[in-house]
Amino acid sequence: MQILSFPEEATPPELRTQVRDLQDQAWPSDGGPAAPAGAPTHDPLLRPWSMLLVDGGTVVAALDILTKELSHAGARYAAGGLSTVVTRRDRQGLGHGGRLVAAAREAMIAKDMDLGLFTCDRPLRAFYERAGWQLLPGAVLVGGTPGDPFPSDRPGFDKVTLGGFFSARARQGRMSFHHSRIELYPGETDKLW
Repeated sequence: MQILSFPEEATPPELRTQVRDLQDQAWPSDGGPAAPAGAPTHDPLLRPWSMLLVDGGTVVAALDILTKELSHAGARYAAGGLSTVVTRRDRQGLGHGGRLVAAAREAMIAKDMDLGLFTCDRPLRAFYERAGWQLLPGAVLVGGTPGDPFPSDRPGFDKVTLGGFFSARARQGRMSFHHSRIELYPGETDKLW
């Protein structure tokens, strides 16, 4: 088994098709027209980077890393976040997703990100913590846009915010992220990466 990484738009078509199938199984569309197989999943301005765990040509797990500059508590950070984390149903519970999520954390460090931030459903918190991510108590990630915010504490959501602080500057500012509203604003396509 190997981990492969590509800019989203450069993912080989045979692998990209498998990733799309996994995403469609995990998050079925609302019945609208399906996106073309080669269409990007994410806003290209977020420089999506796909990471795939592949076993003999079969995509076992996949995720995307999205990036942008973030301003918070008077400081600017190079931030990355996890998106569309998925594992094949028949291979879940074997540690494959955790291996990929941990590798994504290391990839963000290697890419000189200051920090990583994302939300997950509350029941998945322990899964991400086992892969090295840390709960940010009371933190709310505010997605969408300034004119049309999409906060992670909106009614009907049961999300927690997780993070990793990689650079010295980010570690120094870590406490400012606890019990705060983090204005990420990744846009309309990836409302809450």
